[in-house]
Amino acid sequence: MLRPRIIPCLLYHDKGLVKTVGFKSPNYVGDPINAVRIFNEKEVDELVFFDIDATVKNEEPNYALIEKLANQSRMPLCYGGGIKTLEQALRIFSLGIEKIALSSSVITNPKLIKEIAERVGSQSVIIVLDVKKKLLGRYEIYTHNGKKSTGINPITYAAELEKWGVGEIIINSIDNDGLMKGYDLELISKITQVITIPVTVLGGAGSISHIKQVIDEYGIIGVAAGSLFVFKGPYKAVLINYPDKTEKKNLFTTLHK
Repeated sequence: MLRPRIIPCLLYHDKGLVKTVGFKSPNYVGDPINAVRIFNEKEVDELVFFDIDATVKNEEPNYALIEKLANQSRMPLCYGGGIKTLEQALRIFSLGIEKIALSSSVITNPKLIKEIAERVGSQSVIIVLDVKKKLLGRYEIYTHNGKKSTGINPITYAAELEKWGVGEIIINSIDNDGLMKGYDLELISKITQVITIPVTVLGGAGSISHIKQVIDEYGIIGVAAGSLFVFKGPYKAVLINYPDKTEKKNLFTTLHK
């Protein structure tokens, strides 16, 4: 039976894991391999790993790191960062990654979606929409860690992505990133109304209740978080955590009513 996925999101910057606020002020939180090992022990549903330097610096994906991550991970792993070509994507899949996340490369080359999907299946091709809310409530997609405006409306673009064969979309709220005050429910509603493919939401989770709110409202959905799973307590002490089996069961109870 399908159920929601609760997904830690890890950001890689300057050879370490960081957490940002509004895509700025990266705060070091630890070693990536050690984090993967801990999440293995906590039996997480899935893990998302973004190299936030690769695209900005126009670098190749760090294949040596990706291979280490894949070798250590006992959970489905999605990697994003610096992927611009079919050849790069296939190399990453050959290292043991289950999904790849694309962003700016698809905006400049939409054909890349079909090229990769035809080789590995659409379920392994994920598109990340980093979104800011503009004046008069208008939403817009940004790339390059929120630095480059595209002028693209994420709602209409999401509908196009589904037609192009994307397997899943990650909606990431730049405005809510790191604030831990809850997800942008308006943005989630607008996008889920126009597509039928799986959606994962990211940006703003500060408590299990925020995750429950999304699951209660949208049902079978991926709910991702960064700060929630690497910080603990009011002073944000670095401590990797994740809901245990009882907590997760309680989160899913409304789906069976």
